[in-house]
Amino acid sequence: MKILIADDSRVMRQIVVRTLRQAGFGDHDLVEAADGKEAFELVNAEKPDVVISDWNMPHMTGIEVLRQLRAAGNNVKFGFVTSESTPEMKTAAEASGAEFFIVKPFTAERFDEVFAPILG
Repeated sequence: MKILIADDSRVMRQIVVRTLRQAGFGDHDLVEAADGKEAFELVNAEKPDVVISDWNMPHMTGIEVLRQLRAAGNNVKFGFVTSESTPEMKTAAEASGAEFFIVKPFTAERFDEVFAPILG
């Protein structure tokens, strides 16, 4: 499977990649986006199976990316790994079609719990 990791922090993208590997999902094809606009463009160009997105990013927020993808008819599996977590954010994510919501800091065990059903 192909996984797109969207976060404006290069360090955080690397942490997500490392945690995916620690959770046993290191054999997937990983693509990275440095902001929301790039994430939206890469979803259309790379056709990932899963998008792991930060909430707050320049140019387009993660929720804006998700909403625009859904408005365009794209049903890629999409979820958030974010440092902010309010009930309103979770409700907005679910209402927009997000499949998961992981709060930072996270662990390999949490990734396994969330991604095992998605990535197999």
